[in-house]
Amino acid sequence: MGEHKRAKFGSKLGMILATAGGAVGLGNVWRFPYMTGQNGGAAFILIYIGCILLLGLPCMISEFIIGRHAASNTARAYTKVSNGTAWKWVGYLGVLTGFLITGYYAVVSGWCLQYGFASLMNHLHGSPAYFQSYFSDFSTNPWKPILWTAAILFFTHYIIIHGVRNGIERASKIMMPALFVLLVAIVIASCLLPGASKGVEFLLKPDFSKVTGDVFLGALGQSFYSMSIAMGCICTYASYYSRHTNLLNSAVQIGLIDTIVAILAGLMIFPAAFSVGINPDSGPSLIFITLPNVFEQAFASMPIIGYVISFAFYLLLSMAALTSLISLHEVSTAFFQEELHISRPRAAMIVTVGCLLIGAVCSLSLGDWNFLKIAGVDLFDVFDFVTGQIFLPVGGLLTCLFIGWYVPKKLVKDEFTNWGTIRGTFFGVYYFLIRFVCPLAILAIFLHQLESSKLSETCFPPSSSYQKNDVLLRYQVESLGEEEGGKS
Repeated sequence: MGEHKRAKFGSKLGMILATAGGAVGLGNVWRFPYMTGQNGGAAFILIYIGCILLLGLPCMISEFIIGRHAASNTARAYTKVSNGTAWKWVGYLGVLTGFLITGYYAVVSGWCLQYGFASLMNHLHGSPAYFQSYFSDFSTNPWKPILWTAAILFFTHYIIIHGVRNGIERASKIMMPALFVLLVAIVIASCLLPGASKGVEFLLKPDFSKVTGDVFLGALGQSFYSMSIAMGCICTYASYYSRHTNLLNSAVQIGLIDTIVAILAGLMIFPAAFSVGINPDSGPSLIFITLPNVFEQAFASMPIIGYVISFAFYLLLSMAALTSLISLHEVSTAFFQEELHISRPRAAMIVTVGCLLIGAVCSLSLGDWNFLKIAGVDLFDVFDFVTGQIFLPVGGLLTCLFIGWYVPKKLVKDEFTNWGTIRGTFFGVYYFLIRFVCPLAILAIFLHQLESSKLSETCFPPSSSYQKNDVLLRYQVESLGEEEGGKS
């Protein structure tokens, strides 16, 4: 497949929405709001924005440079830019990471789809104990989660086989604006509830007394994962970019969209929770247990509004999950299509079937196949730990070293400035960050995660099935030790 025939995004808007859709995911909805509320409110937001500028944007631009320069799938892109040296394996690591994440992330995405269906059928109402048992029974069911995993993978597959412009770009132009509309609508409804101002204050009032070294590391980790670094998504999408695309401006726009969605998610959750006197927690207990209870109580006097808000919320979650799945799926689809020289539908089918098998095994490991463990940990958590706490930071670190210390500076500057056609005012800053600051920051995240994982083992003994379920939704997050510390 010649490079001259390689697909390109048809418009700047489609390019930005598609790439932002890959970055915006479930982590924006539960992880960022919770971390903000528990770590100084607006103070944490300011730290997070600083981390985006110092870590997220430089890492994203680096992947842009590799992907656009090579105009190939992630593995081949690193191979081309490295001239076939050992650095090429960083690209293969990115493809493998994206493939494995797609498998188990599809399970969580399927949960969102099922809850959307349940809210549409008006099944999500009852006591707090009901919501807890509902989630526990569903997530450990031997076939229902697999059915919904297959459903959301089917939607993803359908979009992927229609190509970059007619599939990914067209779907992003529909889903991303719809996601924003739903988010803003729920934010307005939430903020109009009695007592909602306490939730807004909790989220946005700066409390610098809570800012510690761990908060800074948490913000660094959130900025790294929230921008989908080292998953292959950014590099793959950049391979479809025009040679005229301003990489710095694109990264800033995507980072801005991602941050706005995360802040709006907080304004959606905390006002509603505080209006009924419930302190929201994190993980699946927030999305699948606490929030249904919040909607039930907050809109008790307006059941029709509560029904609409509940359905809109899970529809929003499903779309956020789907946009992320599309970008993850495309990483592996592009790889198989180009490396095996097969059609896009056949490549997509390999990915869909493979990820469905991974998802099915991960889902069953939470229930009937709970004997599937490695070192006493079920397979779902193994996939999460290996990809999220090892592959991603290692891949990000190696990418920074690759761009900063191996790739010729002239090549990097030419891509950054579109071969001198745009001003490279910030190139010196970017190059310094990617050589020195970003590698040290990612190394700090990596070490912090390993330490937090030890805390997680202490907080979550294997014998507790409910606590085990509370570590399932850790996509784009670095640990759960801090989260449980906030609950206890």
